[in-house]
Amino acid sequence: MLPEQPQDVPALLDAENVEFVAIGTNNWPDAFPYTPKVEVRVAHADTTLLLHYRVEEDSVQAVAADNGNVWEDSCCEFFSIPAGDGVYYNIECNCAGQMLIGAGAERKNRERASQQVLDTVKRWSTLGRGPFAEQDAPPVWELVMMIPASAFFKSSIKGFAGRTIRANFYKCGDKLRKPHYLSWNPIELPRPNFHCPEFFGELEFEK
Repeated sequence: MLPEQPQDVPALLDAENVEFVAIGTNNWPDAFPYTPKVEVRVAHADTTLLLHYRVEEDSVQAVAADNGNVWEDSCCEFFSIPAGDGVYYNIECNCAGQMLIGAGAERKNRERASQQVLDTVKRWSTLGRGPFAEQDAPPVWELVMMIPASAFFKSSIKGFAGRTIRANFYKCGDKLRKPHYLSWNPIELPRPNFHCPEFFGELEFEK
């Protein structure tokens, strides 16, 4: 069942016993040793993906607006290849629910989703939706995104039931006091780069 509001997603996932997995791989510890505790759980309501992040970190920041530099804030990210069309998507959302969606076959020449598309993604954060400068973080903060299939705007996706897609989850904060670059699936590259579909893992969605 699809919840009406994103703030209802955690209770639904609790009821369905959907477990968190760690976004805990620090691929570049020599350059960026700080490793906050981050986890995510994902489910689908056929035509909508439900993402629930839980984060424990030292500081938080949310100064970017939609389609701004959200990766410079406390940012949770979901990169995926949801269709067999050679397009991967980067969905990046800061801790106040401001986001961007990019699409393309490679890191260069990516197309950004319009504000109209972004508005179809329901978002909720325990930190609220307003901007704020860097400050000490609460013990835990949470972020939910309800992503309809139509948000993958360059692809034709009917639904997610029974499908396996390649994806990775990330946590970053380029301009925080302690910048960091964490991933769910390991990345074997010499420097931070999340635009690397060759290192995506697999998500299997139940029918």
